[in-house]
Amino acid sequence: MNWVKVLNQDELPEGARRVVQVNDQAVLLIHHQGQVYAVSNVCPHMGAALQAGKLTEDGAIVCPRHHSAFDLRSGDVKAWAPWPPGVGRVLGVVSREKALRVYQTRLAEGAIWVAV
Repeated sequence: MNWVKVLNQDELPEGARRVVQVNDQAVLLIHHQGQVYAVSNVCPHMGAALQAGKLTEDGAIVCPRHHSAFDLRSGDVKAWAPWPPGVGRVLGVVSREKALRVYQTRLAEGAIWVAV
């Protein structure tokens, strides 16, 4: 595992999000409820950017386009294309459930590090 320094900690205050490039991957950093998470900024359902996705109180991010939801800790699917009614089910069948890619993070030396 290779740790890459991506930001200074003060550049991502509580509630903030920021997309950074790590080895040609768009990685979304989220400071949510005291934790810093790093996930792919691309929804595995239909490739939409997740940066504007809603965060839930139980630690999930919801795709702003098709409303698939993913656990920030594990990337596991919590809901797969549930919306809009009818169309969501069709889109969910067209693309099989796939977990969101998550990256390990650590805070050290005043910086945020992501494992790649």
